[in-house]
Amino acid sequence: MQFPNHLIKEAERRMEPYDVEGFVLGHGDANGKVMLIGEAPGENEAVEGKPFIGRAGKELDKQLEELGLKREDIYITSVVRSRPYRWVKTNKKNAGGKRKANRKPNQKEINAHASLLDYQIEKMKPKIILTLGGVAFERVTGRKDKISEIIGSVIDTPVMKVKDADKGIYEPSEEIYQVIPLYHPAAVFYNPKIKQTIDQSLDQVKKFLPDS
Repeated sequence: MQFPNHLIKEAERRMEPYDVEGFVLGHGDANGKVMLIGEAPGENEAVEGKPFIGRAGKELDKQLEELGLKREDIYITSVVRSRPYRWVKTNKKNAGGKRKANRKPNQKEINAHASLLDYQIEKMKPKIILTLGGVAFERVTGRKDKISEIIGSVIDTPVMKVKDADKGIYEPSEEIYQVIPLYHPAAVFYNPKIKQTIDQSLDQVKKFLPDS
């Protein structure tokens, strides 16, 4: 998917004050029927410029296989396009005693890249939007539901479009989309007990996927 250059430049400018690195616009079929929206790139993604290629990406591939989907048939993107990081202490002396660790993007970072996601959704007009994790679900719908309570359910809703990125003001789209919230693939690494819930949610998603 091609982006207007001014949108990219504006997003980069807005991100300058924050500890982020890399820039990942997205990957896949921009004319497909399914859009998958994650939170933000991790270390591997920031280096390679492709979404979900690290450990969480391998878990995502398993879930896509379960859904009968291939990466080239869907479009994968994220709320924030640069990797948000923080410095943490490490015992490795050759690293200078510290390393970069992933962190959750803050609201100003989300606002900074909001126009990019708006543009992608408007151009693609996906039949189904799969949101991975709470950050993605809240950005798309404006809702703060617990993902554990709505995972795998289809929600007919407008999507939130940024009106004023500086003030963090959003407004709903005129179009109604089908949004399905899912756990972020990395969630199972921290809480293996949710594996069964994930499998059940994927079974639900299968019922709503559009025919290819």
